[in-house]
Amino acid sequence: MNHISKNIRHLRKLRKLTQEEFSKELNITKSRIGSYEEGRSEPSIETLIELSNFFKLPVDVLIKNDLSYAMDSSFIEIGNQRVLFPIMVEADDDNLIEVVPVKASAGYLLGYNDPEYIEQLQKIKLPFLPTGKHRAFPIKGDSMLPMKDGAYVVAKFVEDFNDIKNGSSYVVVTANDGMTYKRIYDKVEEKGALLLSPDNTSYQSYHVPISEVLELWEFTCSINTQEYDERDLKLSSIIKMFNDLKVELETFVRN
Repeated sequence: MNHISKNIRHLRKLRKLTQEEFSKELNITKSRIGSYEEGRSEPSIETLIELSNFFKLPVDVLIKNDLSYAMDSSFIEIGNQRVLFPIMVEADDDNLIEVVPVKASAGYLLGYNDPEYIEQLQKIKLPFLPTGKHRAFPIKGDSMLPMKDGAYVVAKFVEDFNDIKNGSSYVVVTANDGMTYKRIYDKVEEKGALLLSPDNTSYQSYHVPISEVLELWEFTCSINTQEYDERDLKLSSIIKMFNDLKVELETFVRN
């Protein structure tokens, strides 16, 4: 079923835009917006692409799925895939970032797919972030030096696990272990799992079955709550050097 007219109207209202304001954003007439929302006409392919870019949602989601029940920081289920809505915005159109507080991090596993839980999280604004849905997660422990205990990682939601970048850092939410921040290597074809690797070599790498991974968030930036000291930075540089050498050796062995 085509839900495009209902979806355009609902998503526009979530953005708190009038039809006139919305028409200026898309550079089309107000009467065309009204025609789309009332179902008297349907957007062209070019306009659908513009709508997709504006709302940051795939074209097929706009057409095939009823989004009218979605709230500002809610999501929809498409098969086994969750699509988050990066449309909680302030008046100046900057996306807002939900912050998972340290005290509530243990409960994130229970509330990560509950729109009401996500809605009550505090929000911050970082206007320099790239397009996408971001969330800030607290760091516990020292497994990812120089990231210290109490720092926050701001990360971008990964909708498709096929987009994993080997050796990059992610916040991983798993069914059994909850939330952790590690460097990831794709071992799905070999072991049906992801290899989670800490930068601090005092900790061991370990595999997590892909079936247990609930969410992946790719590192975008960090917010430190403590000042680094010289020893931290030296240790971090040494660890990074060994990790880079490990990746190069693995590549050499495969070739």
